Amino acid sequence: MGKSLTKVVYKPDNNSTEVFLIIVNPVEFKKWKEGGNTIPLVEVVDSFEVLHSSQGAQGLLGRPSKQELDNTFGTHVDTEVVTHILRNGKEEAGEGLSGKWGSKNDTHGSAFLDSRGGNSTSGL
Repeated sequence: MGKSLTKVVYKPDNNSTEVFLIIVNPVEFKKWKEGGNTIPLVEVVDSFEVLHSSQGAQGLLGRPSKQELDNTFGTHVDTEVVTHILRNGKEEAGEGLSGKWGSKNDTHGSAFLDSRGGNSTSGL
């Protein structure tokens, strides 16, 4: 089974599609949210990288500019922005990729096997 993934999504305005999100450790985030504010943020978040999308949480994600962070959070200091998102954001869980599927070596051709007969050897 793949590693579980939890993101905390902060939406500054209910009518907006703009969102800011961070990836967190679900176990440590739960402890932190229940009052364990003494837990270091470095154990709660996967990284201090804040992701941004103006297409909703399922849209294309990118890094916000310092100006976007200043306009939304009043600061662009990563620890302050992350803390604001953790306190005011909404937790959304997701599943990681399963370790049972994956390409072993793409340079040796595709996973497609041509079984139509003839002299074709594509995919072998």
